[in-house]
Amino acid sequence: MRLDETARGVFVISVTPFDDRGALDLSGTDRLVDFYLAAGVDGITILGIMGEAPKLAQDEAVAFARRAIARAAGRPVVVGVSAPGFASMAALTKAVMDLGAAGVMIAPPGGLKGDDGIVGYFESCVEAIGADVPFVLQDYPLANGLHIPVPAIERVVAACPSCVVLKHEDWPGLDKLTALRAREAAGLRRLSVLVGNGGLFLPHELSRGADGAMSGYAFPEMLVEVCRLAAAGRQSEAHDVFDRHLPLVRYEGQPGLGLAVRKYVLAKRGALASDAQRKPAARLSRETVAEIELLLARLAAATEAGASPLRAAGRS
Repeated sequence: MRLDETARGVFVISVTPFDDRGALDLSGTDRLVDFYLAAGVDGITILGIMGEAPKLAQDEAVAFARRAIARAAGRPVVVGVSAPGFASMAALTKAVMDLGAAGVMIAPPGGLKGDDGIVGYFESCVEAIGADVPFVLQDYPLANGLHIPVPAIERVVAACPSCVVLKHEDWPGLDKLTALRAREAAGLRRLSVLVGNGGLFLPHELSRGADGAMSGYAFPEMLVEVCRLAAAGRQSEAHDVFDRHLPLVRYEGQPGLGLAVRKYVLAKRGALASDAQRKPAARLSRETVAEIELLLARLAAATEAGASPLRAAGRS
């Protein structure tokens, strides 16, 4: 299955499983992918920023992609291939596309100069990976300091037909999303827009025209349900579901600490055998763990009787 502009729903951002020594846990990949599929996701995105991609050697990245793609059993898998140089980007892209990836995700580096620099960069990416490889443009200025205005996105879309998805992570970015959809109404080729930022603004972004989420919140079934309700026009119910999770979404969104929080919760829910990260990594203090446990208890209490998210994940 190749990624295209019709992509919608939840393409969950996957963490990368490691054992307690920091070695890649390939057998744990099956467990993790099964967890995501059971949550009802439409696709999986691996080797993103929250997937600790820069900490993996090239052969490890390929091995993880091979295992995840095989386990996804036909569900589309998008692979992050961002790299300082085009040679490594091209090599990883070829490897994962040969394994059956649906497409790749590229985040531009900080420091590009003006719209010309941004457009030229993505033209060079396409030249390196091949014009037949569909790609996601990751717009994440909070991570790289690079702001990509709507006119620049419009130029990238015109110059690179293989750009089919925008991962929208600008913040504040709601008006930018509205402006992008307005440009499409005026003739810009349509992109699928999947939103990130931990899902922090998901109900609002869906109302503004997003097609779904590309986020890795530790309760992906919430993302799925919110997208389903919004698509059905049940906006108030979508907000109700989201609001129950908002305290944990916010806590997980802390810069520098969020991945440790996410992995802790995923391990508690049985999706990971270990919450280990590759070093360098943030560590959870005793006080932080206590706060997470309180948030989980409050979330369970706020969930309908008999449908506790922790029990639904197979954990008591």
